[in-house]
Parts: sequence; C-alpha cells; structure tokens
Amino acid sequence: MCAIVNRTSKINKSYIGMAVSNYNEEDIKSLDWKEHIRLRPGMYIGKLGDGSASDDGIYVLVKEVIDNCIDEHTMGFGRHVDVTLSQKVVTIRDYGRGIPLGKVVDVVSKINTGAKYDSKAFQKSVGLNGVGTKAVNALSSYFKVESFREGKTKVAEFERGVLTKEHKETTTTEENGTLVTFIADETIFHNYKFLHEYLDNQFWNYCYLNAGLVINFNSKRYVSKNGLLDLLTRKTNADELRYPIIHLKGEDIEIALSHNNDYGEDIFSFVNGQYTTQGGTHHQAFREGFVKVIRDFYKKDYDVADIRQSIVAAVSVRVQEPVFESQTKTKLGSSVVSEGGPTMKRFVEDFLAKELDNYLHRNTQVADALKRRIEQSEKERKELSGIRKLANERAKKANLHNKKLRDCRVHLNDEPPAKNREEFLTNQQNSTIFITEGDSASGSITKARNVNTQAVFSLRGKPLNCYGMTKKVVYENEEFNLLQHALNIENGLEELRYKNIVIATDADVDGMHIRLLLMTFFLQFFPDLVKQNHVFILETPLFRVRNKQETIYCYDETEKQAAVKKLGNKPEITRFKGLGEISPEEFERFIAADMRLQPVLLEEGQHIQQLLEYYMGKNTPQRQEFIIRNLKVELDLIEE
Repeated sequence: MCAIVNRTSKINKSYIGMAVSNYNEEDIKSLDWKEHIRLRPGMYIGKLGDGSASDDGIYVLVKEVIDNCIDEHTMGFGRHVDVTLSQKVVTIRDYGRGIPLGKVVDVVSKINTGAKYDSKAFQKSVGLNGVGTKAVNALSSYFKVESFREGKTKVAEFERGVLTKEHKETTTTEENGTLVTFIADETIFHNYKFLHEYLDNQFWNYCYLNAGLVINFNSKRYVSKNGLLDLLTRKTNADELRYPIIHLKGEDIEIALSHNNDYGEDIFSFVNGQYTTQGGTHHQAFREGFVKVIRDFYKKDYDVADIRQSIVAAVSVRVQEPVFESQTKTKLGSSVVSEGGPTMKRFVEDFLAKELDNYLHRNTQVADALKRRIEQSEKERKELSGIRKLANERAKKANLHNKKLRDCRVHLNDEPPAKNREEFLTNQQNSTIFITEGDSASGSITKARNVNTQAVFSLRGKPLNCYGMTKKVVYENEEFNLLQHALNIENGLEELRYKNIVIATDADVDGMHIRLLLMTFFLQFFPDLVKQNHVFILETPLFRVRNKQETIYCYDETEKQAAVKKLGNKPEITRFKGLGEISPEEFERFIAADMRLQPVLLEEGQHIQQLLEYYMGKNTPQRQEFIIRNLKVELDLIEE
C-alpha cells in the first residue's frame, strides 16, 4: 500500500536509574571538543539511528553542511550546490565566497569559531553557534574540507575530528566556494544507510525556501520558482483541495495554505530556510493568527478545531539571531523577530490580518469555499460530541481493567526528574509502542521489552477495514477507540505519547492483512502519523540456523542460504511461523539496539485517498493484476 523500505533502526536501550558510585577528584574529567561530541552526539545532532527515520543523525550531518551553503546563497553568493552520494561518501560543493584560507582548519575543528557571530556578515543565518560542521567532522571516520578563494585553495583532512593532513595553499582555476567530503563513522552510526526519499524531501525544502537556488544531487536537479506554492502543490492533490492554494508573500514571511478532505492539520513551518519539524513560536503564531482572521472576516466565533480541521499550510519566516531549542534546530524558541522589533506572534498575526483578509475580500469564491469547509467540520464535530463522550468513558474503563496497554515507565512522570534529565529526555525521544495481535505474540514482546521505553498494545482479532468511513467509526469501534486513546492522538499529534509506532504482526497472510488494516486506519484518520514518519513495521526473523557453536537469525531466504553455507555440516533450521513461537529470551535481541524496522513511507506523488481506494476499495481488475504480477515475482525469488 505504501512504499515500505527495509532498513535497520536503532532504538537505544537506556534506563532511568543510576548506579551508586563514589564521587571524588578522579571523577572530574575535562574533554576536548571532539571527545565531547563523540561521547554525547545526541546533544549536537539529536538521535543517532541508522537512516530509517528522517531525523536520524546521518541526515543531520548532511543538513549541517548544506546549511552553510544556504547561508552563503542567502547572502547573495552562489546560485547552486552540488551534492553527490556514492556508497557512504557524501560530497557537498557550494559556490559561495569560500572559507578564508587561513581559517579553514579552525572553522571545522574549533568550537565557537565562525563568521556568524557578526550579524553584518550573516543577517538571517540558520547556524549561529559555530558547532555544525565541527560535529560533522567529529562524527565522521573521514572528513575533508577544501576552500577555493580568489585563485587559491587550501585543503585539510581529518579522521574522527583529528587533523591528519593540512595541505599547503596552492593555486587553482576552480570557482570560489567550499567543498566538504565526509563518511559518517560506522562505530557511531551502526549499519546505517541513506534513504534517497528523505534526502529528496530535504533538498526540495531547501529549494522551496530559496527560490532560484539549484541543488544537483547525483543525476537529479532541484529548483523552485514559486516557493511555498510549489511545496503545497507537490504535497497535495489538486483534486482534493477545497479551493486553490492561497499564496501570500511579504518581507521576511511567506505563507501558502488551503483545505482538503483529510483529517487533522498538516502545517510545514520553516525559519531561515530550516525545516522546524517540531514547530515553535512561528508555527503557533500562524495557527492562532489564522483563527483570528477567519473569525473576524466571517464575523462568527467558529470553534478553533473547526477552522483548522483539514488545513494544509506552509509558513516560512526569516529572523535575526534565531533561538532554537536544540542544536538540531527543529523547534524555534524566539519570541521576537529582531532586536527591538515586533514579537513573533504580532508579526505573523499582523501579516495575516492584512494579506489574508485582503485576499478573501478579493476572492469571494475562495472565501465561500473556505466557509463551507469550516461549517462541514462544525457539523461533523457536533454529530460526534455525544458518541465521543461515551467512547472516552469506555476507553478509560477498558484501559484500567482489561490492560490492553502495557505502558512504559517514561510516561509515569509528567515532567523530567531533576536528576538524569538528559537520560529521561532520551528515553522520551526513543519511546516506542508495539501494536500486536494475539496473546502469545503480546506475551513474548511484553516479557522481552525494555520497560522504560517500550509499551505494548494488544489487538483483539482483525481490525475493521475503515476505508471510506467517517471518524464516527473511530469512537464506535472499540479497538480503534482504545488505540487512539493509547496513542493520545484524539486531538492531533501535539500530545502523541510515543515517537515510534511499530506494527508487530506475523509474516503470514493474516499478519499481512492486519498490517494493511492498521495502516488504513492511520492513513484514513491520522495521516500525519505517516507523513511525519512515526509508523514502522517490525521485522522479525523467519529462520533460525544453528549448530553447536553458533546461532544465526535470518530475515529472508537469501540470508538463510548464506547462513547454511557458513555453518555447514547440516545445521538445524527452524522456521518461525509466528511471533508467538519466538521465545522472550530470543525476542529481546530483536527489539533492542539492533531492532529492524521498515518505515512506512508515502511515495512521491501518491495521494492518500487514491492509495486507499486502490488497495482497500472495491476489488478492481487493476488491483487483481497487481497482486498476480507481484506474487509471480515473489515465487520467482523463492525458486531462485
């Protein structure tokens, strides 16, 4: 149904408690910059991962280097950036001014060194802390930086942050700019692999936010002429939009928006070209400002949820000296646009009050369509109010007595404890819920899980095929109602309790069917869970191949054949038919640090309703042909 890519994902297995130890002078240590980054990489690049999630560290490494290229472009230097990925070697070349040759080594190896402390040089930069490329350097097994500047070049090479070779300045015919090459350190990013789908989205976002910028990635060219209008056009299906995309541009702010028929809110927010996946002050200012304008324009006190239901929007602002809540810059904390300037809330609200209000007055057909969408949401909400109250009561009772949800300890505290705050927040970031079917599978995972970060939700039988149904079914169907309460997504994703939602079903026909029905549920009613990369499929081994010396777990026929060849002498081969057949002791290794997850991804250009219609609608000849064709491919692979 969705493009699902097989990758390994790391979920750190950490614990809240700390061992008691002596505390004396020998315990006080001073680390240099690279040692600290390598010891605490999460402080600099967020979670590590292996590339199966869009916010895994390897993509942050790419972003940190490209951010510098974008800052050069924003200042008017360099119209294009060349990026190549060959195996695991990443090369990024911009055509800006180039790092001053005498500072090439310092810029990539001395913390708090850079040009961005001087606001005259970089007025509205993404990176201001002088950390980004140093983190890339320290976390790479090989790192090379080369600067081309006014006919001269300077090269420096590093290994894990240690300078291995500093070349002398030489002459060059290359255009001005900077070239960085790195290989992420596999001792930190275990078994990682870049997914082109995530890089593709990353590069498009850069181009949408910098009209005219060209990014060349291997053989593909990225460029946008219409900014956020192009972004929403790519992210949505025109046939599903209730009115044409409204595109508004001003000094240091750009907004594009429309409404469709999906549930929830789909808002993309950016600051100085940085995709703020966790929102922030600008994101919230748009949500509040949009509600205010709509109420004032229609002169009616519509409910906030009705106004924002089914909205699709993109918001970009440029801010002087932006303050982010972490080095990874995923959430803006700035309360003002610039020193002595307006608050973020006032800045965004004033822009909407003028530009959106003017647009709606000039485009009465759009205003009428927007009003109809809001009133449709209002009608649906009122129809659900009685059912919703009863469903909430049932959910509380069922969760308390039936214990369908075995929660994890990280959710027992509403606020991080004073001690071990960093560890607690890491646990929250890695929190996972396994959705299982059947007592045996639920029992195995429950016994094997890390109780600090991993929860288990037990399904009873096959879920309902909810394609084409209204949200009323979520409250009327006991399993769906309990699941949405376990995830805490009834009112959107802001209070989502688990970063990773893992569907854990058997790899047989029934298990595949349950998997498909769950993905239909998420895509139909909570599509943002998939769009924001929260949903995964758990891979468990199909075979166990062992002799007296070694045991190998195999996830497909090819791995099994390789294991048999390696062990020789007719090893014992066990075929696991279901999750319940795997002992808790064995299961523990499959849901620990080397857990294999398949991210559920939407392919470029796919629209949710069209996708669900094809796979979950009426049995069409096209679908029958698809099944037969792919079944033949699977059979051919097995025969080989």
